[in-house]
Amino acid sequence: MKISLKTIPHIANKIAIDLNKSGVVTMTKGLENVAKEAEKILVHDVKQEMALEEKVHEICEENEEEIEFNLVDERQLFFMIKKKLAPEFGVLLNYEERYSDLSHKILDELYEEDLIHFDVTENRIKNIIYNAITSFITEASELDTIIMDKIRTYKKRYIPGTDEFDILYEKLYKEELSKRGME
Repeated sequence: MKISLKTIPHIANKIAIDLNKSGVVTMTKGLENVAKEAEKILVHDVKQEMALEEKVHEICEENEEEIEFNLVDERQLFFMIKKKLAPEFGVLLNYEERYSDLSHKILDELYEEDLIHFDVTENRIKNIIYNAITSFITEASELDTIIMDKIRTYKKRYIPGTDEFDILYEKLYKEELSKRGME
Protein backbone atom coordinates (compact mmCIF):
# COMPACT_ATOMS: atom_id res chain seq x y z
CA MET A 1 0.00 0.00 0.00
CA LYS A 2 1.16 3.50 -0.83
CA ILE A 3 1.88 6.07 1.83
CA SER A 4 -0.23 9.19 1.33
CA LEU A 5 0.48 12.73 2.49
CA LYS A 6 -2.60 12.46 4.71
CA THR A 7 -1.26 9.46 6.64
CA ILE A 8 2.32 10.72 7.04
CA PRO A 9 1.81 12.58 10.35
CA HIS A 10 0.24 9.44 11.82
CA ILE A 11 3.06 7.21 10.58
CA ALA A 12 5.67 9.65 11.91
CA ASN A 13 3.93 9.64 15.32
CA LYS A 14 3.89 5.84 15.33
CA ILE A 15 7.62 5.75 14.56
CA ALA A 16 8.34 8.09 17.47
CA ILE A 17 6.04 6.19 19.85
CA ASP A 18 7.47 2.79 18.88
CA LEU A 19 11.05 4.00 19.25
CA ASN A 20 10.20 5.43 22.67
CA LYS A 21 8.43 2.23 23.79
CA SER A 22 11.26 0.02 22.54
CA GLY A 23 13.33 0.55 25.67
CA VAL A 24 16.53 0.67 23.60
CA VAL A 25 16.33 4.30 22.45
CA THR A 26 16.80 7.48 24.45
CA MET A 27 15.15 10.53 22.94
CA THR A 28 17.27 13.60 23.57
CA LYS A 29 14.72 16.21 22.46
CA GLY A 30 11.39 14.42 22.87
CA LEU A 31 8.85 12.52 20.80
CA GLU A 32 7.65 15.52 18.84
CA ASN A 33 11.06 16.29 17.32
CA VAL A 34 11.57 12.65 16.35
CA ALA A 35 8.14 12.61 14.68
CA LYS A 36 8.90 15.88 12.83
CA GLU A 37 12.15 14.52 11.36
CA ALA A 38 10.48 11.28 10.30
CA GLU A 39 7.66 13.27 8.75
CA LYS A 40 10.08 15.40 6.68
CA ILE A 41 11.68 12.31 5.17
CA LEU A 42 8.35 10.62 4.46
CA VAL A 43 6.92 13.79 2.86
CA HIS A 44 9.98 14.12 0.63
CA ASP A 45 9.62 10.50 -0.50
CA VAL A 46 5.91 10.82 -1.28
CA LYS A 47 6.47 14.09 -3.16
CA GLN A 48 9.19 12.41 -5.25
CA GLU A 49 6.70 9.74 -6.27
CA MET A 50 4.06 12.38 -7.00
CA ALA A 51 6.53 14.20 -9.27
CA LEU A 52 7.32 10.91 -11.01
CA GLU A 53 3.63 10.16 -11.56
CA GLU A 54 3.05 13.69 -12.87
CA LYS A 55 5.83 13.19 -15.42
CA VAL A 56 4.34 9.84 -16.46
CA HIS A 57 0.91 11.49 -16.91
CA GLU A 58 2.51 14.16 -19.10
CA ILE A 59 4.16 11.51 -21.27
CA CYS A 60 0.88 9.59 -21.59
CA GLU A 61 -1.04 12.76 -22.50
CA GLU A 62 1.56 13.73 -25.12
CA ASN A 63 1.19 10.31 -26.72
CA GLU A 64 -2.55 9.88 -26.22
CA GLU A 65 -3.34 9.46 -29.91
CA GLU A 66 -0.73 6.72 -30.36
CA ILE A 67 -1.95 4.94 -27.23
CA GLU A 68 -5.54 4.94 -28.48
CA PHE A 69 -4.50 3.96 -32.00
CA ASN A 70 -2.45 0.98 -30.80
CA LEU A 71 -5.12 -0.08 -28.28
CA VAL A 72 -2.59 -0.18 -25.44
CA ASP A 73 -3.72 -0.82 -21.87
CA GLU A 74 -3.18 2.62 -20.34
CA ARG A 75 -2.64 1.37 -16.78
CA GLN A 76 -0.03 -1.12 -17.91
CA LEU A 77 1.68 1.54 -20.02
CA PHE A 78 1.59 3.98 -17.08
CA PHE A 79 3.30 1.44 -14.84
CA MET A 80 5.90 0.57 -17.48
CA ILE A 81 6.83 4.24 -17.95
CA LYS A 82 6.83 4.78 -14.19
CA LYS A 83 9.14 1.80 -13.74
CA LYS A 84 11.52 3.14 -16.37
CA LEU A 85 11.65 6.68 -14.92
CA ALA A 86 11.66 5.69 -11.22
CA PRO A 87 15.48 5.60 -10.84
CA GLU A 88 15.71 9.09 -12.34
CA PHE A 89 13.38 10.35 -9.58
CA GLY A 90 15.00 8.27 -6.84
CA VAL A 91 11.81 6.28 -6.23
CA LEU A 92 11.85 2.61 -5.26
CA LEU A 93 8.70 0.89 -6.51
CA ASN A 94 9.06 -2.27 -4.45
CA TYR A 95 7.37 -1.36 -1.16
CA GLU A 96 9.50 -3.65 0.99
CA GLU A 97 12.71 -2.12 -0.39
CA ARG A 98 11.22 1.35 -0.20
CA TYR A 99 10.19 1.08 3.45
CA SER A 100 13.59 -0.37 4.31
CA ASP A 101 15.30 2.53 2.54
CA LEU A 102 13.04 5.04 4.31
CA SER A 103 13.84 3.39 7.64
CA HIS A 104 17.56 3.84 6.99
CA LYS A 105 17.09 7.48 5.99
CA ILE A 106 14.99 8.20 9.08
CA LEU A 107 17.50 6.49 11.37
CA ASP A 108 20.39 8.39 9.78
CA GLU A 109 18.59 11.71 10.16
CA LEU A 110 17.56 11.07 13.77
CA TYR A 111 21.13 10.14 14.63
CA GLU A 112 22.61 13.02 12.64
CA GLU A 113 20.31 15.55 14.35
CA ASP A 114 21.19 14.01 17.74
CA LEU A 115 17.54 13.24 18.46
CA ILE A 116 18.17 9.67 19.61
CA HIS A 117 20.86 7.69 21.41
CA PHE A 118 21.09 3.91 21.52
CA ASP A 119 23.52 1.17 22.52
CA VAL A 120 22.22 -1.55 20.20
CA THR A 121 22.91 -2.17 16.52
CA GLU A 122 21.63 0.29 13.96
CA ASN A 123 19.85 -2.59 12.29
CA ARG A 124 17.73 -3.14 15.40
CA ILE A 125 16.65 0.51 15.40
CA LYS A 126 16.03 0.42 11.66
CA ASN A 127 13.80 -2.62 12.19
CA ILE A 128 11.75 -0.77 14.81
CA ILE A 129 11.19 2.06 12.31
CA TYR A 130 10.45 -0.37 9.46
CA ASN A 131 7.95 -2.29 11.60
CA ALA A 132 6.27 0.96 12.66
CA ILE A 133 5.76 1.91 9.01
CA THR A 134 4.54 -1.48 7.82
CA SER A 135 2.30 -2.15 10.82
CA PHE A 136 0.72 1.29 10.45
CA ILE A 137 -0.01 0.63 6.79
CA THR A 138 -1.58 -2.73 7.64
CA GLU A 139 -3.68 -1.20 10.40
CA ALA A 140 -4.63 1.79 8.22
CA SER A 141 -6.27 -0.55 5.75
CA GLU A 142 -8.24 -2.16 8.58
CA LEU A 143 -9.10 1.26 10.01
CA ASP A 144 -10.49 2.42 6.68
CA THR A 145 -12.90 -0.52 6.64
CA ILE A 146 -13.95 0.11 10.25
CA ILE A 147 -14.50 3.83 9.66
CA MET A 148 -16.46 3.33 6.45
CA ASP A 149 -18.66 0.78 8.23
CA LYS A 150 -19.29 3.29 11.05
CA ILE A 151 -20.17 6.07 8.61
CA ARG A 152 -22.66 3.77 6.86
CA THR A 153 -24.51 3.23 10.16
CA TYR A 154 -25.26 6.93 10.59
CA LYS A 155 -28.81 8.05 9.86
CA LYS A 156 -27.51 10.97 7.85
CA ARG A 157 -25.94 10.00 4.54
CA TYR A 158 -22.39 11.25 4.03
CA ILE A 159 -21.09 11.42 0.49
CA PRO A 160 -17.40 10.55 -0.02
CA GLY A 161 -15.44 13.47 -1.41
CA THR A 162 -17.51 16.16 0.29
CA ASP A 163 -16.01 18.39 2.98
CA GLU A 164 -18.54 17.06 5.50
CA PHE A 165 -17.51 13.46 4.78
CA ASP A 166 -13.79 14.28 4.95
CA ILE A 167 -14.16 16.04 8.31
CA LEU A 168 -16.14 13.15 9.80
CA TYR A 169 -13.73 10.57 8.35
CA GLU A 170 -10.69 12.37 9.79
CA LYS A 171 -12.36 12.71 13.20
CA LEU A 172 -13.22 8.99 13.32
CA TYR A 173 -9.75 8.10 12.00
CA LYS A 174 -8.04 10.03 14.80
CA GLU A 175 -10.35 8.43 17.39
CA GLU A 176 -9.48 4.94 16.14
CA LEU A 177 -5.77 5.74 16.11
CA SER A 178 -6.03 7.06 19.65
CA LYS A 179 -7.85 3.91 20.81
CA ARG A 180 -4.99 1.84 19.39
CA GLY A 181 -2.26 4.00 20.95
CA MET A 182 -1.03 5.15 17.55
CA GLU A 183 -1.74 8.86 17.93
